[in-house]
Amino acid sequence: MDSQHDSAPASRPPESSRSQTTLRVNGKPHTLTVDHRRVLLDLLREDLELAGAKKGCDHGQCGACTVLVDGRRVNSCLLFAVALDGCEITTVEGLAGDGEELHPLQRAFLDRDAFQCGYCTPGQICSAVGALAEAEAGHPSHVTDPAIPSGEPVALGRDEIRERLSGNLCRCGAYPRIADAVEDVIP
Repeated sequence: MDSQHDSAPASRPPESSRSQTTLRVNGKPHTLTVDHRRVLLDLLREDLELAGAKKGCDHGQCGACTVLVDGRRVNSCLLFAVALDGCEITTVEGLAGDGEELHPLQRAFLDRDAFQCGYCTPGQICSAVGALAEAEAGHPSHVTDPAIPSGEPVALGRDEIRERLSGNLCRCGAYPRIADAVEDVIP
């Protein structure tokens, strides 16, 4: 075996490829020196020990890593952490706030048994929180009736819920109960 290809200890990137970054995660500021190549998902899981967001596909296709950035749902496996300097990040762990009370969607998922293995559940819940906010703000989806005036809140029926959550995969097939749980919290 060629000795040039033996495993060597990983070298730390040069300081020029690292930046001090401050993120407000679940209401608390965190200032870290971050490699420019590090994605938000890895920073949350490995540096801040917030394991709710899951690494599913690592390509932004499954939604297991969904978190909220400044209130908008995002796939954290696709976002470089340094690009989010100053942003508010909310993970499933932060939805309930500091209190003992669960977020209404977390409670609805439990009440409706809207999960099986639970791997996708944190991403599903964060995505649902974002979808509810988007509909309230009047953001249309692919199935929104075009007759609804632009910017008006969008009523969330079953088709709207399914469309808005279509970017989050559940390998166990708990979709009907997920939709039930979201329907339970619609104002």
